[in-house]
Amino acid sequence: MTRTHKLLFAASLILSLGACSSMSAQNPANELSPVNAAQAEGADRVMLFGADVVAYFTTNAYVQGSAKFSSTYKDVDFHFSSAENKALFDQSPEQYLPQYGGYCANGIMFGIPWGGNATDFKMVNGKLYIFGGQVSQAAFELELDKNIALADQYWEQEIKGNNSFIQRTKRLVLRVPHYKTGEEQAAQVKAAQKPGV
Repeated sequence: MTRTHKLLFAASLILSLGACSSMSAQNPANELSPVNAAQAEGADRVMLFGADVVAYFTTNAYVQGSAKFSSTYKDVDFHFSSAENKALFDQSPEQYLPQYGGYCANGIMFGIPWGGNATDFKMVNGKLYIFGGQVSQAAFELELDKNIALADQYWEQEIKGNNSFIQRTKRLVLRVPHYKTGEEQAAQVKAAQKPGV
């Protein structure tokens, strides 16, 4: 089976699963789509598993939010650790949104909206970048400016406003020229950490 046939088969399978809860959670019908969200605590679409997005900006730390302090912005639910953080978000929600819908910035650099742990993050020039693990973050940071530019490009040209599952399938089959596996990235990180290299 050719790559194109595999892509078409996978896309048709994904479309047939349209009622799937994770597909619905990650793909709101608005300009925030797609987002790294899931169903949780009675909400259809909770961003970053309920992490307090304001805390990244005010304390440079991951803090788990609570449904007790929540806001809905463009059909996406946000949880906060305090009434103060909720109020800050409500005053200026766009200021606190993670880049690339909260997906792993390293994955977005490869055109793949996938993963993103609330605990793995980096603040760069007042923007919040989420990662899918320490190796993913370390690999992205090896050439930070170049990788942000690549991620920005793929987000704007391919991912933003489109279905995360279809985009993911497309780019797992038709990989970008600079694609690297997790093992290749881990090797790059390890080589960069060696003294004298």
